[in-house]
Amino acid sequence: MKILVVDVGGTHVKILASGYRVPRKFVSGPSLTPQKMVAEVLKAARGWKYDVLSIGYPGPVLHGRPIGEPLNLKRGWVGFDFRAAFERPVKIINDAAMQAIGSYEGGKMLFLGLGTGLGTTMIVNGIVEPMELSHLPYKKGCYEDYVGMRGLK
Repeated sequence: MKILVVDVGGTHVKILASGYRVPRKFVSGPSLTPQKMVAEVLKAARGWKYDVLSIGYPGPVLHGRPIGEPLNLKRGWVGFDFRAAFERPVKIINDAAMQAIGSYEGGKMLFLGLGTGLGTTMIVNGIVEPMELSHLPYKKGCYEDYVGMRGLK
């Protein structure tokens, strides 16, 4: 089974399919809707063969479905039917959890992903727990205001 992996970020969407080595990407940002993301992924993945998709979503996910709108993208993600849009089975996981799983080698691991924002996941003995620590209050905002893209600026 060939998998197309989609990492939805606040600045770029990155994709890579099983059997390929060079990822492809396109710009995301505050105007990116799920419909536009699907259209751009299908365009970027032309020529690649894949059976299913795994999507890393920049927000909270419960039972494989987004339960909160991403802060850095346009609204409309909660309740969107990704399976119907891609016409293939789709698994959705928090983006930081997806990235953490890719680096995990056993035992305990705290993953801190610095990008447009701050993604956080804890893995203990194979149990994955995305934590959304970036939105906890800190000084005059939240942690993401100080260590994400906004903090860099």
